[in-house]
Amino acid sequence: MKLVTWMKDGESRLAIRTDRGLIDLIEAQKGFPSPKGSALPKDIMEVIGKGDEAVSELAAYVEALLASGEMNAQILLDESVIDYAPCVTRPNKMICVGLNYRKHAEETNAAIPVFPILFNKFANTLTGHGHDVPLPKVSDKVDYEAELAIVIGKKAKYVAKEDALNHVFGYCNVNDLSARDLQLRTQQWMLGKCLDSFSPLGPYLVTADEIANPNDLTIKCIVNGEVRQNSNTSDMIFHCDEIVSYISQHMTLEPGDVILTGTPEGVVLGYPEDKQVYLKPGDVVTIEIEGLGSITNRMVEEVQ
Repeated sequence: MKLVTWMKDGESRLAIRTDRGLIDLIEAQKGFPSPKGSALPKDIMEVIGKGDEAVSELAAYVEALLASGEMNAQILLDESVIDYAPCVTRPNKMICVGLNYRKHAEETNAAIPVFPILFNKFANTLTGHGHDVPLPKVSDKVDYEAELAIVIGKKAKYVAKEDALNHVFGYCNVNDLSARDLQLRTQQWMLGKCLDSFSPLGPYLVTADEIANPNDLTIKCIVNGEVRQNSNTSDMIFHCDEIVSYISQHMTLEPGDVILTGTPEGVVLGYPEDKQVYLKPGDVVTIEIEGLGSITNRMVEEVQ
């Protein structure tokens, strides 16, 4: 199932993408109430929190709706014009894995990590598909990073690698934008990673059952129509099950937590210094991962 969070009149709403189009669940229930007689979940965090129960309920409703003949123009949303929100709106934690692709480590002349390199981002970095990203005045070296994001669905502590993916709700695209001059100013990367809107997330949150193997997905970054990154998650040094298990040994993972799993080769930082051209106002960046759709954002000048 592909879940979409979008904004209307200042409030977030839930939609489901189907072969027939994007269904507005609130509008749909006005003419076709849930067969169970109770309102469906209205918020993505509620869906994640209820897990399989909520997904099954939504799937049954959509199947019944499609079979009912009650579909109409008011129910279907135009994906090209809606105001997308981040596909996870209120994560408790955002945990990132650095240097997690072998070829990316090699292009930046970094040693292959023995343990996952962890750092964090915060909710201020979240934005949705189609939103402009302000390039901060304090940096002139903002880089793109195509990444697979894992969204936790079940509380996880001391989880074995073999059981780790059972705690995953779903997956989505994320652009781990990075201000390299700020990131590398000190040994701590946080400053360069946590600027406003530096984690476009979406457009869909795709439930785990639709992704047979998260460790074998084509991943791309496209800037102004030019493919800059073109790799596969199989190049990860630490795969998704290892990452979830490793993090859970050190902190409790909660439903809705987001894990950014690292970026492949092709970032600006990996070019020779005389060929490094960082993002500038007007640049359009698309992150695309197999099975997860694509998220596009335009870079703009920060106005304060």
